[in-house]
Amino acid sequence: MLIDLLKEKRCFKLVCAAGNEDEIEVEKLVALYSLAGCNFFDLNASPNIIDAAKRGLKRAGISEERYLCCSVGIKGDPHISKAYINETCKKCGKCSNICPQNAIIENPSAYKVNRKRCIGCGKCIDICPHKAISTVTEHRDLKEILPPLIEKGIDCIELHTQSSDEYEIEEKWKDINNLYDGVLSICTDRYKAGNEVLIKRISKMLSKRSPYSTIIQADGAPMSGEADDYKTTLQTVATAEIFQNANLPAYILLSGGTNSKSTELAKLCNVEINGVAIGTYARKIVKQFTQRDDFFYNKEVFENALSIAKNLVNISLENLK
Repeated sequence: MLIDLLKEKRCFKLVCAAGNEDEIEVEKLVALYSLAGCNFFDLNASPNIIDAAKRGLKRAGISEERYLCCSVGIKGDPHISKAYINETCKKCGKCSNICPQNAIIENPSAYKVNRKRCIGCGKCIDICPHKAISTVTEHRDLKEILPPLIEKGIDCIELHTQSSDEYEIEEKWKDINNLYDGVLSICTDRYKAGNEVLIKRISKMLSKRSPYSTIIQADGAPMSGEADDYKTTLQTVATAEIFQNANLPAYILLSGGTNSKSTELAKLCNVEINGVAIGTYARKIVKQFTQRDDFFYNKEVFENALSIAKNLVNISLENLK
């Protein structure tokens, strides 16, 4: 059971990205990291992506102790936003070069965003010298999108709460609880809320739940795990410590800027966590292999990727003990 993984502090969650609608990439990542020892997968909330993840598990030949979570968000949350390039684009190529998802492609008149691959990280916006890129939040009615996913047999639903709109957070949380009686996860950071506001918000959300039926995903710096050093993962450990000190009846996962140093730093700082969720960094270190068309059929390619993925999973889990 998923709860057992959390209780026993052996939960490694691969974040395929809430906005990632690329079925082929998701199938590859789930197959690879499942074989590497990953036991929890964070996915875009769509039936096609759930099916892709299940195909990945089938390819790996492992389904026992492997759990699927779909992520949803609220207005303004980068995890459910997509980049949009307008007509002022000068085709300098800087956005395409920096995109971690290869989601920006060249068009005759300007660059264009492949919306299925875009995860809303905002790196293209930050680097564009012409201010030609913005993001658009994709609003989705949870009462419509969640029932088909629940029917497919998911194991967790995660709500991203990167917002100051307390009313919308409360309403979305209410909808999720009314629709689903399994494990829930709250992904939260301190970008738009101070410590006091954050604890008050999470405490209120947890009050509607049974003790220890919920995960708090301490998102230090969303989608920032490019580098593999202590500084990159510092904020997630600091955010996790806030929840640890509040002694809330929930399990805590590190997230946002996570890498191979995350659980080690938590251990050094005496921050008690139940697991780690790694996305950007985990995808990056195997990207040269997963982007190949022969990924599943070239044994050498797959084994090289598997060796790298196993090392990350093993290091991360070792420091949880």
